[in-house]
Amino acid sequence: MSVFEAVAVPRLYRVIADQIASKIQQGEFPVGSRLPSERELAEQLQVSRASIREALIALELEGYVAVRVGTGVFVLSDQQRHLNQSSDVSQPAQVDNDFGPFGLLETRLLLEPESAELAAALATEEQLQAIQAAYESMEGSSTPAREDRAFHMAIAAACGNSALAATIAHVWELALHSPMFSRMERHFVDANVWEKAQLEHGRILDAIKSRDKVRARSAMHDHLVSILARLRVDFGNEGIG
Repeated sequence: MSVFEAVAVPRLYRVIADQIASKIQQGEFPVGSRLPSERELAEQLQVSRASIREALIALELEGYVAVRVGTGVFVLSDQQRHLNQSSDVSQPAQVDNDFGPFGLLETRLLLEPESAELAAALATEEQLQAIQAAYESMEGSSTPAREDRAFHMAIAAACGNSALAATIAHVWELALHSPMFSRMERHFVDANVWEKAQLEHGRILDAIKSRDKVRARSAMHDHLVSILARLRVDFGNEGIG
């Protein structure tokens, strides 16, 4: 009897990254040159800019390019590539099994507005206090990412649906262990971003405490859309020239 091997279907960003890496290796993009803009790459490859963004982050993790926000994406030499990889031992050289950051955020966008709506309807006073405490702990914190997660987890815990809460927690765990997600946050998440997130959290908290289900869903939805928008800010590259 014939034995077949399982067929692995690579994620789209991986296909894009491999194609760009191949052109770099063939010298089509010389060392030190700037890659075409995300917009141009998306048009040439007929894919979304989010997929291009994920591919470029993957290439950065693998040492092919350096991302300079506000300037563009530049090709590194083999020596620079090995230096970058050895200086960032916390990140794996390959990210083929990693989930794309935008896919994770879009999954949260499907789940968390529902949990906020349910929390507005079902949260106990103790759960409301936990959400309030998580919100307050973020202000002035030296670890805002940890407090951000605590806020969202407190809302999920208050939704009254343990399966939904567990699913949201799992998606967060995937993001926390995603080198691509971490690298993208490193480029685009700063103190100003956390201030905006705190304001958005305040709107979510107010809606939940007011038992306004519609406003709670809307505030959470708007918050997550804003996160997506902040992570889609262009690297500042308008193409080779």
